[in-house]
Amino acid sequence: MDERTPVSEAGALAHAGVTLDAETRLHGDGDHQTELRLWLRLLTCANLIETDIRSQLRAEFDVTLPRFDLMAQLERTQDGLTLGELSRRMMVSAGNVTGLVERLVQDGLVERRPAPGDRRSALVSLTAAGRASFEGMAHAHGDWIGEIFAGLEPADMEALMRLLAKTKASAMAAALKPATATQDTRGDEETPNG
Repeated sequence: MDERTPVSEAGALAHAGVTLDAETRLHGDGDHQTELRLWLRLLTCANLIETDIRSQLRAEFDVTLPRFDLMAQLERTQDGLTLGELSRRMMVSAGNVTGLVERLVQDGLVERRPAPGDRRSALVSLTAAGRASFEGMAHAHGDWIGEIFAGLEPADMEALMRLLAKTKASAMAAALKPATATQDTRGDEETPNG
Protein backbone atom coordinates (compact mmCIF):
# COMPACT_ATOMS: atom_id res chain seq x y z
CA MET A 1 0.00 0.00 0.00
CA ASP A 2 1.42 3.46 -0.80
CA GLU A 3 1.11 6.72 1.10
CA ARG A 4 -1.69 7.94 -1.18
CA THR A 5 -4.07 5.25 0.08
CA PRO A 6 -4.97 5.94 3.69
CA VAL A 7 -4.34 2.92 5.89
CA SER A 8 -7.72 3.36 7.53
CA GLU A 9 -9.63 3.22 4.21
CA ALA A 10 -7.78 0.35 2.55
CA GLY A 11 -7.20 -1.51 5.81
CA ALA A 12 -10.82 -1.25 6.88
CA LEU A 13 -12.03 -2.41 3.48
CA ALA A 14 -9.63 -5.35 3.39
CA HIS A 15 -10.50 -6.30 6.97
CA ALA A 16 -14.21 -6.23 6.06
CA GLY A 17 -13.52 -8.63 3.18
CA VAL A 18 -14.40 -6.00 0.56
CA THR A 19 -12.64 -6.34 -2.77
CA LEU A 20 -10.72 -3.15 -3.39
CA ASP A 21 -11.70 -1.19 -6.49
CA ALA A 22 -9.18 -0.18 -9.16
CA GLU A 23 -8.85 3.35 -7.80
CA THR A 24 -7.99 2.15 -4.28
CA ARG A 25 -5.51 -0.43 -5.62
CA LEU A 26 -3.72 1.99 -7.99
CA HIS A 27 0.00 2.07 -7.24
CA GLY A 28 3.00 3.71 -8.85
CA ASP A 29 4.42 7.09 -9.55
CA GLY A 30 4.00 7.24 -13.35
CA ASP A 31 2.65 10.11 -15.38
CA HIS A 32 -0.93 11.18 -14.81
CA GLN A 33 -1.44 9.13 -11.62
CA THR A 34 -3.71 11.81 -10.15
CA GLU A 35 -5.78 11.94 -13.34
CA LEU A 36 -6.01 8.14 -13.41
CA ARG A 37 -7.14 8.00 -9.79
CA LEU A 38 -9.75 10.69 -10.48
CA TRP A 39 -11.05 8.81 -13.52
CA LEU A 40 -11.20 5.55 -11.56
CA ARG A 41 -12.92 7.25 -8.63
CA LEU A 42 -15.57 8.70 -10.96
CA LEU A 43 -16.10 5.27 -12.54
CA THR A 44 -16.30 3.61 -9.14
CA CYS A 45 -18.89 6.10 -7.88
CA ALA A 46 -20.96 5.81 -11.06
CA ASN A 47 -20.84 2.00 -10.93
CA LEU A 48 -21.78 1.87 -7.25
CA ILE A 49 -24.75 4.20 -7.77
CA GLU A 50 -25.91 2.46 -10.96
CA THR A 51 -25.66 -1.00 -9.37
CA ASP A 52 -27.72 0.15 -6.38
CA ILE A 53 -30.39 1.77 -8.57
CA ARG A 54 -30.59 -1.30 -10.86
CA SER A 55 -31.00 -3.54 -7.83
CA GLN A 56 -33.69 -1.34 -6.26
CA LEU A 57 -35.67 -1.08 -9.52
CA ARG A 58 -35.55 -4.84 -10.01
CA ALA A 59 -36.48 -5.66 -6.40
CA GLU A 60 -39.25 -3.12 -5.93
CA PHE A 61 -40.75 -2.80 -9.42
CA ASP A 62 -39.40 -5.78 -11.40
CA VAL A 63 -38.13 -3.36 -14.04
CA THR A 64 -34.71 -2.88 -15.62
CA LEU A 65 -32.80 0.40 -15.63
CA PRO A 66 -33.02 0.69 -19.46
CA ARG A 67 -36.83 0.35 -19.27
CA PHE A 68 -36.93 2.99 -16.53
CA ASP A 69 -34.70 5.29 -18.62
CA LEU A 70 -36.90 4.88 -21.70
CA MET A 71 -40.03 5.60 -19.71
CA ALA A 72 -38.33 8.67 -18.18
CA GLN A 73 -37.65 10.02 -21.67
CA LEU A 74 -41.27 9.48 -22.69
CA GLU A 75 -42.61 11.00 -19.46
CA ARG A 76 -40.99 14.30 -20.41
CA THR A 77 -43.10 14.66 -23.54
CA GLN A 78 -46.85 14.55 -24.16
CA ASP A 79 -46.59 14.06 -27.93
CA GLY A 80 -44.28 11.05 -27.85
CA LEU A 81 -40.90 10.46 -29.47
CA THR A 82 -39.71 8.56 -32.53
CA LEU A 83 -37.46 5.55 -32.08
CA GLY A 84 -34.60 7.63 -33.51
CA GLU A 85 -35.17 10.40 -30.97
CA LEU A 86 -35.28 7.86 -28.14
CA SER A 87 -32.08 6.26 -29.42
CA ARG A 88 -30.25 9.62 -29.48
CA ARG A 89 -31.52 10.70 -26.06
CA MET A 90 -30.64 7.38 -24.44
CA MET A 91 -27.35 7.07 -26.37
CA VAL A 92 -28.07 3.48 -27.40
CA SER A 93 -28.63 1.77 -30.73
CA ALA A 94 -31.99 1.89 -32.47
CA GLY A 95 -32.12 -1.91 -32.16
CA ASN A 96 -31.88 -1.69 -28.38
CA VAL A 97 -34.66 0.89 -28.27
CA THR A 98 -36.87 -1.21 -30.56
CA GLY A 99 -36.54 -4.22 -28.25
CA LEU A 100 -37.32 -2.15 -25.15
CA VAL A 101 -40.34 -0.55 -26.82
CA GLU A 102 -41.68 -3.95 -27.94
CA ARG A 103 -41.58 -5.31 -24.39
CA LEU A 104 -43.16 -2.16 -22.93
CA VAL A 105 -45.93 -2.29 -25.58
CA GLN A 106 -46.59 -5.93 -24.61
CA ASP A 107 -46.80 -4.85 -20.96
CA GLY A 108 -49.30 -2.11 -21.86
CA LEU A 109 -47.00 0.67 -20.62
CA VAL A 110 -46.26 2.36 -23.96
CA GLU A 111 -48.08 2.68 -27.25
CA ARG A 112 -46.89 3.16 -30.79
CA ARG A 113 -48.77 5.18 -33.42
CA PRO A 114 -47.89 6.48 -36.89
CA ALA A 115 -46.04 9.79 -36.91
CA PRO A 116 -48.06 12.57 -38.54
CA GLY A 117 -46.68 13.32 -42.00
CA ASP A 118 -44.19 10.42 -42.04
CA ARG A 119 -45.58 6.95 -42.70
CA ARG A 120 -42.14 5.38 -42.17
CA SER A 121 -41.90 6.66 -38.59
CA ALA A 122 -43.83 5.87 -35.45
CA LEU A 123 -44.28 7.89 -32.30
CA VAL A 124 -43.94 6.13 -28.98
CA SER A 125 -45.63 7.45 -25.85
CA LEU A 126 -46.60 6.30 -22.39
CA THR A 127 -50.08 4.90 -21.86
CA ALA A 128 -52.11 6.01 -18.84
CA ALA A 129 -50.95 2.82 -17.10
CA GLY A 130 -47.36 3.63 -18.10
CA ARG A 131 -47.59 7.12 -16.65
CA ALA A 132 -49.03 5.81 -13.39
CA SER A 133 -46.37 3.09 -13.18
CA PHE A 134 -43.56 5.53 -13.94
CA GLU A 135 -44.82 8.02 -11.37
CA GLY A 136 -44.38 5.44 -8.60
CA MET A 137 -40.94 4.43 -9.88
CA ALA A 138 -39.80 8.04 -10.22
CA HIS A 139 -40.83 8.84 -6.65
CA ALA A 140 -38.95 5.81 -5.28
CA HIS A 141 -35.95 6.62 -7.52
CA GLY A 142 -35.78 10.12 -6.04
CA ASP A 143 -35.80 8.65 -2.54
CA TRP A 144 -33.00 6.21 -3.42
CA ILE A 145 -30.86 9.00 -4.87
CA GLY A 146 -31.48 11.02 -1.72
CA GLU A 147 -30.29 8.10 0.41
CA ILE A 148 -27.16 7.64 -1.73
CA PHE A 149 -26.14 11.28 -1.25
CA ALA A 150 -27.33 11.59 2.36
CA GLY A 151 -23.72 11.69 3.57
CA LEU A 152 -23.07 14.95 1.71
CA GLU A 153 -23.97 18.40 3.00
CA PRO A 154 -25.73 20.80 0.59
CA ALA A 155 -22.50 22.82 0.28
CA ASP A 156 -20.61 19.61 -0.63
CA MET A 157 -23.12 18.86 -3.38
CA GLU A 158 -22.89 22.39 -4.77
CA ALA A 159 -19.08 22.23 -4.79
CA LEU A 160 -19.19 18.80 -6.43
CA MET A 161 -21.63 20.06 -9.09
CA ARG A 162 -19.29 22.95 -9.93
CA LEU A 163 -16.26 20.64 -10.17
CA LEU A 164 -18.15 18.07 -12.22
CA ALA A 165 -19.31 20.82 -14.61
CA LYS A 166 -15.64 21.73 -15.15
CA THR A 167 -14.80 18.03 -15.54
CA LYS A 168 -17.55 17.59 -18.13
CA ALA A 169 -16.38 20.64 -20.08
CA SER A 170 -12.79 19.35 -20.03
CA ALA A 171 -13.88 15.90 -21.21
CA MET A 172 -16.02 17.39 -23.99
CA ALA A 173 -13.14 19.58 -25.16
CA ALA A 174 -10.82 16.56 -25.22
CA ALA A 175 -13.39 14.51 -27.15
CA LEU A 176 -13.63 17.22 -29.81
CA LYS A 177 -9.87 17.43 -30.40
CA PRO A 178 -8.57 15.64 -33.50
CA ALA A 179 -6.51 12.50 -32.97
CA THR A 180 -2.79 13.16 -32.48
CA ALA A 181 0.21 11.17 -33.62
CA THR A 182 0.71 9.87 -30.07
CA GLN A 183 -2.70 8.23 -30.03
CA ASP A 184 -2.99 4.58 -31.05
CA THR A 185 -4.66 4.41 -34.45
CA ARG A 186 -3.91 0.77 -35.29
CA GLY A 187 -7.61 -0.05 -35.19
CA ASP A 188 -8.28 2.57 -37.87
CA GLU A 189 -5.98 1.07 -40.51
CA GLU A 190 -7.35 -0.92 -43.41
CA THR A 191 -5.88 -4.33 -44.01
CA PRO A 192 -5.20 -5.62 -47.52
CA ASN A 193 -7.77 -8.38 -47.09
CA GLY A 194 -10.30 -6.37 -45.09
